[in-house]
Amino acid sequence: MCFCVQISRKRTRRTMLKKVLLGSLGAVLVLTAGILLGHFGIQRGSTTPDWVMDVTQDVDEALIQKFIAEVDNIAIQENLRELTKVPHMATSPGDEKTVQYMLKRWQDPDTGLDQAWREEYKVYLSFPDPNTPNKVTVVSPSDAVLYTAREKEKAYSSDQEDPEVVQPYAAYAPAGHPKGRLVYANQGKPSDYFLLNQTLDLTGTIAITRYGGEGRAGKAINAAPYGVIGVLVYTDPWDINDGKMSDNNETYPYSWYMPPSGVERGSFNTHYGDMLTPYLAAKDDTYRIPEKNITGIPPIPTQPIGFEDAYALICELGGEPAPSEWQGAFNCTYNFGGPGFKPTSNFNNSDVKLDIYNREELKNSANVMGVIRGSVEPDRYVIYGNHRDSWVHGAIDPSSGTSVMLEVTRVLGRMVKQGKWRPRRSIIFGSWGAEEFGLIGSTEYTEEYYSKLSERSVAYINVDIAVFANATLRASGSPSAQSVILKASKQVKTPGSDSTSVYDNWIRYFNRTSPAYGVIPNVGFLTGAGSDYAAFIHFLGITSMDISYTYDRTKTRARIYPAYHTAYDTFDYASKFIDPGFTSHQTVARTAGNVLMRLADSLLLPFNCSDYAETLEGYLNKAMELYTDGLAAHMIAIEPLQNAVRNFRSAATRLDQLVRDSDLANETPLKVRRINDQLMLLDRAFLDPGAFPDRYGFRHVIWASSKAGQATFPGLADAYTRARSTGLDSDWKEAHRQLSILIQAIQGAAHTLGDAI
Repeated sequence: MCFCVQISRKRTRRTMLKKVLLGSLGAVLVLTAGILLGHFGIQRGSTTPDWVMDVTQDVDEALIQKFIAEVDNIAIQENLRELTKVPHMATSPGDEKTVQYMLKRWQDPDTGLDQAWREEYKVYLSFPDPNTPNKVTVVSPSDAVLYTAREKEKAYSSDQEDPEVVQPYAAYAPAGHPKGRLVYANQGKPSDYFLLNQTLDLTGTIAITRYGGEGRAGKAINAAPYGVIGVLVYTDPWDINDGKMSDNNETYPYSWYMPPSGVERGSFNTHYGDMLTPYLAAKDDTYRIPEKNITGIPPIPTQPIGFEDAYALICELGGEPAPSEWQGAFNCTYNFGGPGFKPTSNFNNSDVKLDIYNREELKNSANVMGVIRGSVEPDRYVIYGNHRDSWVHGAIDPSSGTSVMLEVTRVLGRMVKQGKWRPRRSIIFGSWGAEEFGLIGSTEYTEEYYSKLSERSVAYINVDIAVFANATLRASGSPSAQSVILKASKQVKTPGSDSTSVYDNWIRYFNRTSPAYGVIPNVGFLTGAGSDYAAFIHFLGITSMDISYTYDRTKTRARIYPAYHTAYDTFDYASKFIDPGFTSHQTVARTAGNVLMRLADSLLLPFNCSDYAETLEGYLNKAMELYTDGLAAHMIAIEPLQNAVRNFRSAATRLDQLVRDSDLANETPLKVRRINDQLMLLDRAFLDPGAFPDRYGFRHVIWASSKAGQATFPGLADAYTRARSTGLDSDWKEAHRQLSILIQAIQGAAHTLGDAI
């Protein structure tokens, strides 16, 4: 019995050993076959799907250099020549011609985009009556006309004689016929009218004000409570012409300076977007508020005039001399007014009369849209836009920007059509309509596509006035976009140089000292609503930037290029005095296009949240310097704001470290997507719909405009300034509310940069 058991055990061991040997040999054979198959499979590319290479593809520096090389200054020049052949005020026949021109270019089979179309809105606009021109006169007690201001600007070329040149007027100022004694109110700021009212009874007067210091509409809005019944606005040669006044040899057509009859047209409204459809896209069947409910427009008739007419009026004013800071370039003393004119004047005992015939209309206005579809992330949008409409010919504003955009799309479109390039993300181009009336086209677009744009937009690039002059680059934007703008500027050469980069030239003109980088070019902030970036940054919270070339501000006091919004902003003016040779236009196209390609193609979005932290820290330091003691006196602590900014810095540092430690090209695409979403949505985290309930479209608590004049958090700055001025408990409560809104927004933004949970 024992013997049989032993034999059985030996046989079992031999069987098991045989199975182990055979199993091991099989494993070796399978492994060898796998290695061989893998080797030859990799060689043939059969085991690596094509999408893996696409997903990990980063920006191609060679393609960016190709783009830079192909941007042509002569092509831009010809774009501008075509765009400025006729005046193209919004909804005019000339505007429709530019719509058709944009569509033709963007639908070109060789250099066009994947798709281009027009989108219509019905918007509320304001025009003068072409059959009954607005008039400004000086009238005697018997209503005899003693002086009449020009109705149209002086013609120096056929451009000014075009019948489509609109008479200078104040869009949205009401019709009316006020008549009263003239007073001089400087820039029409609240403080100006307050001071003037200490000297004179303003009831029933007409105020003459100069551009600058206060928004257009504010000059009349601020006047009405004092009993002023009409407002004139002019551009003082001190502010725009460095004092130059003669068109015999000093102003256009001899230089870039505004001639004496030049008048800055403009939209006299405070809010942006279509005024009858706030927060709703202005379609045919959209609900419209009653016209009487519109706010932010002049409550009294208003009219702009040239400085030759302002000279004739101001130098005849009586009364006490105005303060030194109110004086301008005229060779006379600027007096407050008696009210009215001097006893020795030919206008003595006479009134100024405004006959304003403005009227409002609902008009169809079009955006022209184009797209290059993305290959990997078509649901992520990089948007590039500028407006198309002008007040007259608009060579600089906005056609310099449109001519640049057309060259950018020509070069990129040809690369796509030739199969040499397709962006990772989709690129949307927008040629906005009716911007001059209050950023209408871009705003209606953001309202109509609010959900899609909020969820999918990476960034918005605005190039409106591409070239103010030809000295240096100027850029403003969200702090996180600073790094990509600076990188692009290092790769483009400044006009006329093969060695000096735009970056090196820029740093000479506008620079700042950064705690992280030392001296760098100064990228400004988008704190107001000066162009079509407004709805994207303030309303939607999309990382935005505005790029242009500008003048050397140490050599001129001009607050903007002198032909701005006049009939002299023509191709002749642009080619002779702004950018002869169009090389600055070319430089802006190369720089903005470089930024665009990086945003569209980079594996990881080229945003830096630590740069945002640096900006918040700078704002915090200013807030603590100005507000700590005053808030503490009302039992309001600023320490939680310090903590919020500190937390944001920590979160930004951790995210930066995660990016540095990651080999994103060899990791799951979901990790790249997650980090990109954190970077893309950063500005969205600072939105608070309840922060500024009385200000349409302003929801970004960091970049809303401020009247406090301090480089710090706008809502807190305005509320604190008001509370200190009034001393009211309700105003100190509002300061506390604004501080709390700010703290919550910064803390919330810090959390978006942290871990997913």
